[in-house]
Amino acid sequence: MTPAALRERLHGVFAFPVTPFKADYSLDPDGLRHNVRVLIKNGIRIIFACGGTGEFFSLTLEEYERTVSAVVEEAEGRVPVLAGIGYGTHLARQFADAAVRAGVDGLLALPPYLIQAEQEGLYQHYRAIAQSVDVGVILYHRDNAVFTPDTVSRLAELPTIVGFKDGYGNLELFARIRGQVGDRLAWINGMPTAEMTAPAFFAVGASAYTSAVSNFIPHITLEFHRALVAHDARRVQELLTSVFEPLCRIRDYRKGYAVSYIKAAMTTLGRSAGPVRPPLINLEPAHARELEDVLRQILTRWGASE
Repeated sequence: MTPAALRERLHGVFAFPVTPFKADYSLDPDGLRHNVRVLIKNGIRIIFACGGTGEFFSLTLEEYERTVSAVVEEAEGRVPVLAGIGYGTHLARQFADAAVRAGVDGLLALPPYLIQAEQEGLYQHYRAIAQSVDVGVILYHRDNAVFTPDTVSRLAELPTIVGFKDGYGNLELFARIRGQVGDRLAWINGMPTAEMTAPAFFAVGASAYTSAVSNFIPHITLEFHRALVAHDARRVQELLTSVFEPLCRIRDYRKGYAVSYIKAAMTTLGRSAGPVRPPLINLEPAHARELEDVLRQILTRWGASE
C-alpha cells in the first residue's frame, strides 16, 4: 500500500492487539492469530501490531518480526496492518526494516527512548525514519515527543509521513498543529481508552481513534463510533457512562494497568492474552474481581462479540 493510499484509509476505529504470552513469557503466536481473526470478523478495519498495548517495549527484534509477520499473514490483505517502531534512530530503523520485510502497510513511530530532545532533534529523528522506508509513517505525539506546529509542518512535507496520533491530550495544541498542517495528514486520537476523549477530539478535527478495548469488546467500540459520527449524543453518553468510564477506573488504579487490564479482560472472556511482561504488573486480585464484575455488567447490557 502506498503512503497516499494508506492516508486515505486512516479513519474510523484502529485496533491495537495485545501480544499474547504464555505463562513463561514466551510468545503465543497461535493465540495472536486467533485474536486477529476475531478483530477482523467483528469489523475492525485497521490493525496496529506491536504498539504500546502490544508491549513493543518488551519485545526483542526477533520476537517483534515474528509477531508482526503473524499479524500480516493472518490479515491476508483484508485490512491494512501497521507496526510500532521506537527507541533511538538507529534501532528504530532496524525495527522499521523488520516490519517492512514482514509486509506491513505502514508504521507508527513511537517516542524515542528516554531522552528529552529539542525540536530539531525530533525532526532529524523522524525524518531519518521516514526517509528509510517507502511505507506510510504516523507520528506519535506524547511523553518525550511533543511536537510544535512548525516541526509537524516540516515533517508533513516528507511523502511517507501520513498521520499524526495524539496521545498528549492538549486539545489547544492539537488544534493549532492541525490548523497549520491541514489535510496533509490524517488526525488520530491516541489517548488511553480513547473513547473517553473521542467526542472532544472529533470536535477539533480528528477522524479516527485507537482502541485497546477492541481486544475484548470490538462490537461495542464500533457501536460507539457509529453513534459518534452520527452525532447521537445520547447514545455516546450512554456508552461512555456504562462501558468506558468503569473500565477507566480500573485502568487508573496502578501504573501500567492500561495494558494489564486489557489482558485480564481478555483472559476472563476466554481470549488469548497471558501475563504482561515486567516491568508491567498484572492486576491485583481485588482489581481482577472488580474487572470481572464490570465485564459482567457490560456484557449483560450490550452483549458479547461474535
